[in-house]
Amino acid sequence: MSNDPVRNESVELTAAEVAALTDWLASSGIGAGDVSGVRPVGGGTQNIMVQFDLEPSTYILRRGPRHLRPRSNDAILRESRVLNALAGTRVPHPRTVAVCDDPTVLGDAVFYLMERVDGFNPSLELPALHAGSAQVRRDMGLHLMDALAALGEIDYLSAGLDGFGKPQGFLERQVPRWMAELNSFDQFDGYGGPQIPGVDRVASWLEANLPQTWRPGILHGDFHFANAMFKHDSAEVAAIVDWEMSTIGDPLLDLGWVLATWQLPGVPGMFGTGLMSQTGLATPEELVARYAAGSDRNLDAIAWYVVLACFKLGIVLEGTHARACAGLAPEKTGEELHQTTVLLFERAINTIKEHQ
Repeated sequence: MSNDPVRNESVELTAAEVAALTDWLASSGIGAGDVSGVRPVGGGTQNIMVQFDLEPSTYILRRGPRHLRPRSNDAILRESRVLNALAGTRVPHPRTVAVCDDPTVLGDAVFYLMERVDGFNPSLELPALHAGSAQVRRDMGLHLMDALAALGEIDYLSAGLDGFGKPQGFLERQVPRWMAELNSFDQFDGYGGPQIPGVDRVASWLEANLPQTWRPGILHGDFHFANAMFKHDSAEVAAIVDWEMSTIGDPLLDLGWVLATWQLPGVPGMFGTGLMSQTGLATPEELVARYAAGSDRNLDAIAWYVVLACFKLGIVLEGTHARACAGLAPEKTGEELHQTTVLLFERAINTIKEHQ
């Protein structure tokens, strides 16, 4: 059978892979018949995600990128594991249908199937209801906090996630881990080192003000509006998506991540578009208060988590800038992400000043 891509290259499934998927669906008892309507699912993920129809249902398939990284298959299996653990909880999430841990079915990639979520991504679009009402937009942020608080309250051991992460020393590892990552960018020709004002100051402050007590829980790892889908007819969250960075750590870092990226000024194409470019959103203070209403976690040190989120995300984005300097990523993308990094560190410094 031909290995030409089905419909177009963005779909990322060849005709041979669709045939193999069809056979696997039948042999797994999910459904027999022709797979049709294979189409890409939009979003910022590097993983391949396609939607397809198998009458009478529609499914989403998620697998690693076409050129798998060393741990791509492990990451996909981890995602499916945490999604299965969320079944029956109050956390809105895509429901998994089946997991294929056999990498020979789709060539060399494991994958999982999930039900299609009836919702929209607010970083890509805003329906008329949401675009036309400041109250709805405010409530979207509050409902996002309800979902995050519910995630943070799950007993990860009872949910079957023992060994999913290494919570011991999680906070202590953060600054050394990410400073080492930043230093590793020197390997890229043409980079010339980070031009990020405040890196050492932020790192020193984080280590000097490390929270002394915290409770481990499920950490999404990349929690912000772009990784949430909302219902078309209300401000409620339909599902939290993209769990590839999830682990067992301190759930308050997810809250810090939201606050760090909340209406970040001057960031085209990332956190400054879609919902984040609108007026009428809940204030950071309202977000924290709503989270507190649904959680018994101590939020006295929330500023520390905001600074850590700025620090960690800024370094992650700087990695793309370093690769762009070496010609391994688009130059324009690298420059935009570097400017975002600078803004994140500015936010970190301002947060430190406010809490000294």
